[in-house]
Amino acid sequence: MEADLTAASPTGSTAAAASSSSLIFLGTGCSAALPDTRCLINPSAPPCAVCTTALSIPPEQNPNYRTNTSLLIDYCHDDGTHKYILIDCGKTFREQVLRWFVHHKVPSVDSIILTHEHADAVLGLDDIWVVQPSNGRNGFERIPIFLTQFTMDSIAPRFHYLLNQKPEDGDEVARTAQLEWNIIEGDIDKPFVTSGLEFVPLPVMHGEGYICLGFLFGRKTRVAYLSDVSRFLPSTEYVISKSGGGQLDILVIEANNLDAVSLDAIKRICPKRALLIGMRHMFEHHRENQMLEEWSLREGIPVELAHDGMRIFADM
Repeated sequence: MEADLTAASPTGSTAAAASSSSLIFLGTGCSAALPDTRCLINPSAPPCAVCTTALSIPPEQNPNYRTNTSLLIDYCHDDGTHKYILIDCGKTFREQVLRWFVHHKVPSVDSIILTHEHADAVLGLDDIWVVQPSNGRNGFERIPIFLTQFTMDSIAPRFHYLLNQKPEDGDEVARTAQLEWNIIEGDIDKPFVTSGLEFVPLPVMHGEGYICLGFLFGRKTRVAYLSDVSRFLPSTEYVISKSGGGQLDILVIEANNLDAVSLDAIKRICPKRALLIGMRHMFEHHRENQMLEEWSLREGIPVELAHDGMRIFADM
């Protein structure tokens, strides 16, 4: 079945039906986020064109304003109910909630998946309580969270109060997130299901000697999400490539630099569409997308930079 894909910008309207699933890019930037504060407190000559625009253009109108990489999957079930699945919850999560949950009318988060334990993927867990779903009885549903044992061992000392789950003596103001911790394996042969959607772990190298997870999901629209990748493991590339597991509808992949890890990998995997995330301040959105448009015409694969607030409608 051909995927039904529609993109909506954060400022544009969409005619997509309320019964459609979608991908919402909460953040598309690197760990430091953009603007890079170093460019503002110690400006270069000439000043950084990407970072200085943050002082004059509102973030919702500026695709060069980028928070920590994070994806929200709005998964619409057959009965029309929506479940919201969050992949990663970094340092800028509170800002993403204020900006994009409000804009896209997202009421809560139903489950969380973590790719790894770095600060730009987990430090927003402290603010998860603000998107805790209500159970309709003046209480809150526990949010299942999925992570590897390595990630759990790393973040447990930082978030011991989220693991102990002790009540705050009835103090609603001091309430912490109620989470249900689930250990997964970073193995493509061991998928898991949350909020009704199956996820296949995709182990990749995030620097030498460090494995990070991406995820493959979607029954009707096949999506691979790889937020932190410096090198592919052969088994992972095979399962998401056209010549291996079958052609992807959407590949979302990190692009710290437009090099062999991004564009050459896209050529090998050959998805129907690719979106780049994790950009630093050398990426000017409009300039790079113009270059990518030329590359796309030459290679026959549509590729573009994603931006914060971008929403892609897809039949999951």
